[in-house]
Amino acid sequence: MSWARIMTPLSGGEGDKAAVAAGVRLAEPFGAELTAVYTPADVADVMPWMGEGFLGGVQTSALESLKEAAAAGEKHARAALEATPYAKARFVALQTPVWAGLSAESRLSDVVVFTNAPARGRGPLAEAFQQMVADEQRPVLIARENFKIGGPVAVAWDGGKEASRAARTALPLLEKKPGLDALIDVIAAIALGWRLGANPVLSFWLAYILTRPLGANIGDWLGL
Repeated sequence: MSWARIMTPLSGGEGDKAAVAAGVRLAEPFGAELTAVYTPADVADVMPWMGEGFLGGVQTSALESLKEAAAAGEKHARAALEATPYAKARFVALQTPVWAGLSAESRLSDVVVFTNAPARGRGPLAEAFQQMVADEQRPVLIARENFKIGGPVAVAWDGGKEASRAARTALPLLEKKPGLDALIDVIAAIALGWRLGANPVLSFWLAYILTRPLGANIGDWLGL
């Protein structure tokens, strides 16, 4: 099991360089494609606010200003991606309807990467972060400062189907951790969840699935 496509939304702002760098750090160990998705403000979301109180000329001027801002943002976002030496990177600029396009791109991706600000409800990508987590329920990685592949990984476990899906999705990341540390971390998380009241049958089978290959290998080794 591995990750083949990593997506990182871009806003056309100053945070794009950090977002691209985070996406590259995650994609590179897996040889995955990095898709940088420019996510501008959607003109369709603004139109309902332009009611009868807006005259035709004012409305046209406002829309033109939005289009100019979107074009400038796309140029900045594209430059942020082109500055990276990662070969398997591509750029996608979303058009109206932006949210539908973002949803489609996220479903084609194994993981969506955000920096710290959108996860805290700050900046132009805060709404996109909420859409990915709450509406689309896509796997999201919040790339905090100096995060690295192969470091400590925590998987929350409460015995529910969402926790089971999170554990399965995190397996490629856990596999990058050297030695048995990753396996021990997951088993410890499952055991803690069971102690806190998680479904015992589901906890048992998840632990069994994760440890069975190790047991088989040890058995083969002892049989030599």
